[in-house]
Amino acid sequence: MRPKIEQREFEERVKKTQEAMKSEDLDLLFAYGNEAEPQYIRYYSNYWPSFEVAGVLIPAEGEPTLIIGPESETFARSVSRILRIRRVLAFRESSEPEYPEAVLSTMAEVILETMGKKAPQRIGIAGGCLISHVVHLALEEALKELGNPMLVKADMLAARLRAVKSPAEIACMREAYRITQCAMKKVLDEIRPGMTEEQVRGVAVGTMYQEGAEGEAYPCWVLAGEGSNLAIGRCRGKVIEPGDLVHIQIGARYEGYASTMGRAVIMGKGTKSQKSLIEASLAGQKAVLETAKSGVNAKEVYDAYYEAIKAHGQEQHILYGPVHGTGLMEGEFPWIESNSDFPLEEGMTFCTCIYLGDNENRIGVRFEDGFLVTKEGTEAFSDYGRELMELKRET
Repeated sequence: MRPKIEQREFEERVKKTQEAMKSEDLDLLFAYGNEAEPQYIRYYSNYWPSFEVAGVLIPAEGEPTLIIGPESETFARSVSRILRIRRVLAFRESSEPEYPEAVLSTMAEVILETMGKKAPQRIGIAGGCLISHVVHLALEEALKELGNPMLVKADMLAARLRAVKSPAEIACMREAYRITQCAMKKVLDEIRPGMTEEQVRGVAVGTMYQEGAEGEAYPCWVLAGEGSNLAIGRCRGKVIEPGDLVHIQIGARYEGYASTMGRAVIMGKGTKSQKSLIEASLAGQKAVLETAKSGVNAKEVYDAYYEAIKAHGQEQHILYGPVHGTGLMEGEFPWIESNSDFPLEEGMTFCTCIYLGDNENRIGVRFEDGFLVTKEGTEAFSDYGRELMELKRET
């Protein structure tokens, strides 16, 4: 049986959030998400919006409410682990149809219903950096009707709860990485000169769906030759040529959980600059995986990474620091950077996001794998192709 998150765990998430809210004197939490950044909505309700946006209201006591747009009720009721679902016009799709026949709720009505008719005094906002102007206006109007309660940034409240994963979450992440590793194997078997970046991406994405992915964890990319020094990018239609360094970044989503693998291959004999960048990245990744474990300070992990990159003479190509949390998003709290100061905990999940960009030669590489923090060290979720690869392939 394939792993999933059971109803009981969704209910426990709400209860733990309510406990945290009480410690921060919050009457209500408003968690917001959209199609590209669904983490808060998925965490509490299992709902992943399409076209429209969504929100979850959690009172300090009582049952939560899922807020959706006018068109998604049938879909939402088929997947949501939150029973109370309300439609609000401001959560509609961006083309802004008016839905004159629909009977919809206002934000103030939904807040009062969720609160048991009592107006909140302090409302925490999780996902505030994502909220659209239209939703913000609807929220402002509701606040006026409710006596202008205080808004409090509450992203970290939810992020801390999500940082240490449950056994079910870890099982879902292992499955997501199994799918992605199958896709990476297929890519490395089939990539050759003459293919476009999009064709290579297609091999990966097709394999992911065949293996049971519910979608991409993010828009995957493949970057060949000059211009591969993009920390974040998209395929650009370039045809892969002999001698190209190819930067491959793919990831599948399963049961809401994101996975990711980053690899770099050379189509034929590599140049000194190409091989140096790959060898340094591999050394940095190895240092992370050998240093991280429960109880170790995050700064120690960064320092081990930096010294490994420096030993290969590539420290000038570091853009950001080498590890980030992962789970319902490919990149989530916490990051491990040069200024980090917190202990790793058993059950935390991270990615070795080792990116080096050589802007002089216009090449870049990323070696990325997810891993679980344990008492003994780390458990890598993927490891295939973690080596210098010079592929001699015919067109």
